[in-house]
Amino acid sequence: MKTFLRILKRIGLILLVILVLFVAVVYIRADRTFEAPLPEISASRDSAVIARGEYLVYGPAHCADCHTSRDQRADVLAGKHVPLHGGGYFDLPFGRVYTHNLTSDATGLLSFSDYEIARSLRYGVAKDGHALLDFMPFHNLSDEDLTAVISFLRTLEPVKYEVPKTEFNFIGKAIKAFMIKPIGPDGEVAKSVTPALSAEYGKYLANSIANCRGCHTNRSLATGEYTGPFFAGGFHMPVDDKPGVFVVSPNLTPDPETGHIAKWSEDDFVKRFREGKKIPDSPMPWGPFSNFSDDDLRSIYRFLHTIEPVKQVNGPTIVVEN
Repeated sequence: MKTFLRILKRIGLILLVILVLFVAVVYIRADRTFEAPLPEISASRDSAVIARGEYLVYGPAHCADCHTSRDQRADVLAGKHVPLHGGGYFDLPFGRVYTHNLTSDATGLLSFSDYEIARSLRYGVAKDGHALLDFMPFHNLSDEDLTAVISFLRTLEPVKYEVPKTEFNFIGKAIKAFMIKPIGPDGEVAKSVTPALSAEYGKYLANSIANCRGCHTNRSLATGEYTGPFFAGGFHMPVDDKPGVFVVSPNLTPDPETGHIAKWSEDDFVKRFREGKKIPDSPMPWGPFSNFSDDDLRSIYRFLHTIEPVKQVNGPTIVVEN
């Protein structure tokens, strides 16, 4: 019996040592930094470039949907050009993630170079070298459009707004330590992409700017990794301030039976974006997306009807989990 107890104590001691070592490794690796190129992107003062950036920022790229505080939600939903001082947050299983101040104040981007802003958007590496969570999948934004976005951001009036630091719990630190890495471009990045009323341009908008794929594809809430067919929906997105409540994204593929928009016309598609939010808890950025041009919406519609149909029933739009 004594021998058995000694064995148990040794096993317990070994497990304790392993646990302590694991915790230490998590805290050390969670603070690791990464190297990534600094794209040679510099802000322009050309009015046409700035106008393009403004359209992208307040429209297809829907920056205002995240980089604003909760008290601005009504104006964001109305599609207004609100100050992008950050302070929005996402309550996720691994912690509360806050959005950065994008104005030229010292609490925002004042100390950032154009190259550093470009690196964060293209490679997901922050000014201090830490990996950014993949909430801004603009990795394949063309050089011209990336220049336009940064050029417009540089024109924003400075707003002093101290954004709290993102709070990771231990699970979050473990995910940062072993799973979160920078995500760069998928293939060669285009120097420019000429806007056109076409499925090809719609593909660029849907994948590289509007992030349609990001929400309308099932993925892991812990890592952001895609776990289902692109555009087939099924992603359970948590609802702010409603623990256990999720909105399930619909299937956008042209499957005639389960595709949400398979039977819509181009006019139906454009009209829906002009009607705004209908489901109160929907995370779809209906306000910024109301600033889409008709031609850009039609291009996205044409692209969605070129992708492989996926027969996938995603169930109810609102799910409550215990």
